[in-house]
Amino acid sequence: MNREATTTSTGRSLAAVRPLCWAAVALEGYDLVVLGVVLPVLLRDPVWALTPATAALISTVGLLGVMVGALGIGPLADVIGRRRTMVLTVVGFSVLTLACAFAPGPVAFGVLRFLAGLGLGGVLPVALALVNEYAAPGRAGSATTALMTGYHVGAVATALLGIVVIPAWGWQAMFVIGAVPAVVLVPLLVRLLPAEADARPEQPAGSTPANPVTTLFRDGYLRATIAFWVTSFMGLLLVYGLNTWLPEIMRAAGYELGAALALLLVLNVGAVLGLLVAGRVADRVGVRPAVIAWFAAAALFLALLSIRLPGAGVYVSVLLAGVFVFSAQVLVYAFVGQRYPAAVRGTALGAASGVGRLGAIAGPILGGALLTAGIAYPWGFYAFAAVAAVGAVSVAAVSAGRPA
Repeated sequence: MNREATTTSTGRSLAAVRPLCWAAVALEGYDLVVLGVVLPVLLRDPVWALTPATAALISTVGLLGVMVGALGIGPLADVIGRRRTMVLTVVGFSVLTLACAFAPGPVAFGVLRFLAGLGLGGVLPVALALVNEYAAPGRAGSATTALMTGYHVGAVATALLGIVVIPAWGWQAMFVIGAVPAVVLVPLLVRLLPAEADARPEQPAGSTPANPVTTLFRDGYLRATIAFWVTSFMGLLLVYGLNTWLPEIMRAAGYELGAALALLLVLNVGAVLGLLVAGRVADRVGVRPAVIAWFAAAALFLALLSIRLPGAGVYVSVLLAGVFVFSAQVLVYAFVGQRYPAAVRGTALGAASGVGRLGAIAGPILGGALLTAGIAYPWGFYAFAAVAAVGAVSVAAVSAGRPA
């Protein structure tokens, strides 16, 4: 979608892109976290007789759905248009999330979580493509990081609502609440997203094949594609691995439970601060040097967590780790959006997000294996630091400009 087409949009439509995409990503954040909020109740439901192993399987199946959705819906957006695809994904995951409230048992619930994941996985690459295409010149970095704050807001809202809603109305109400906002959001998406977002992005005749997936592996993009996939895998491994196991690793280091849980909160506060800072830095110095620096800094501060610091020192160290770990992956998305032409941007972002979901699955597995072996502290932090270092090296292999 070229800049000339963008400038023909009404001011109202352009102004609506970011908040509407932010709202869609916030709903995604809600729906991806809601399972963790309701699981403590489901595990104690005598009718379902859900075991931890079955719960883990349902969680993994949902993440696989997200991965498949990201890989498949990104190319769809490049073919049928961003607005149409965004509407389809929001409607799809909202309806299926509502259906989860009426699931008769674990099998049906798992199937519905997988199907909902297909839509959830597609929301992020489409939203990222839209905000990149309609961002002001030189502001793609901050536009991307601002978008991703929606995910954290949705996740926090899920946890807070769970405290109030589940005791009063049961776990099913959480899925109803997750679906209801679509009643308002979908008409707004149809009405306010720019009409040209429904058109296939323009490109020079013959420069892009009918299948946008093939462009990722030809015309000089192969090296960048593989590097982005490796980096995204490492980035989401860190995010999900630390969010899952940081409290237990800190317990292994000798911290009390209350302090360990507080450190998880501090880690996520650092994530939000990092998102606010990273985008501005990327706009100023360029996305490529920013993302390399962010992964390198993440490696440094994760390694420092292996040192048991007294007093407030550990909180500062965890805060700084959060600042760099979470926003490093978001900067990868900003770099992907900048590196590929508009005609395949949805495909490239979907592929990076989809492959990264394998890292989201691997992160908790890695942390669990280290804890089982009794070496999570300090070797868990060394392992996560090494993952961040690989991410820095991999993204450094991508050149700043597009192939000639």
